[in-house]
Amino acid sequence: MAHKFEIYKDKAGEFRVRFKYNSEIMFSTEGYSSKSSAVNAIESIKKNGPDAPTEDNS
Repeated sequence: MAHKFEIYKDKAGEFRVRFKYNSEIMFSTEGYSSKSSAVNAIESIKKNGPDAPTEDNS
């Protein structure tokens, strides 16, 4: 699979989500105190992401 979400624990012990495409990290989230919050973040991105507008600030 060329793309995937990963849940991991950072050095502070918080759960974070990162999105990888071809093994390159495209973005990562803020830290969450619970794993379920990290899972909710993934579900929110999947649900709301396709309709998100692009803002060009160049």
